[in-house]
Amino acid sequence: MPRQADPDLERRILDAASRLWARGGEKTLTMRAVAKVAGTTTPTVYERYRDRNDILRALRMQTRGELFAAISHTHTLPEAVHAYLAFALEHTHAYEMLFDGVAKPPSLHEPWPSFNLMRERVARRLGGTAREHTRLMLAAWSLMHGTAMLIIRGKFEGALRVQAVHACLDAIDAVLECAEDNKGLPNTGPKWPNNLILGEGKQSKVGDGKNGVRARTHRKRR
Repeated sequence: MPRQADPDLERRILDAASRLWARGGEKTLTMRAVAKVAGTTTPTVYERYRDRNDILRALRMQTRGELFAAISHTHTLPEAVHAYLAFALEHTHAYEMLFDGVAKPPSLHEPWPSFNLMRERVARRLGGTAREHTRLMLAAWSLMHGTAMLIIRGKFEGALRVQAVHACLDAIDAVLECAEDNKGLPNTGPKWPNNLILGEGKQSKVGDGKNGVRARTHRKRR
């Protein structure tokens, strides 16, 4: 009888890649190592993925899809933030890998569905278009990701972990209230450049390389 296909094989391969990446980054992520951890053979892994970069791309797309599924059933931005953090803390290895080099190609030019959904929630609350709130969404994203990584890397547990999650929720709500009252966030740095576009696939760009922090410091010295 012909051997039946394993329906869980691709998930096992991607889970193995996620665990290997968490142990030592890309240097530990070889096709042979992935096969061993996944309980299959190296040729079988090559049948499904061309190389390590192909595995990493598949893992990013899978994680983005699962993260989006976790937040898409929510109805408000605070609910989405809470679901985002819950996902990150439940899937720590995949989450950490997802954000390794997130602002560099190829990740920069891949879909960012969760970012876009949450940005649309911001626009729904504040008015205007989603793209007009990219800077505000970046602030909220920084708070979410910083909280997730602090809990993961810092090994927060118990009351400290609970308080960190709710401190993030409260901080994002305060940021949104500030934006509502002032029709936007205060801007301590240079104007948001037109060529800084996030979350829009191949159109995404990270700007012209100017350092807003340096510019702000320079103005203070004058």
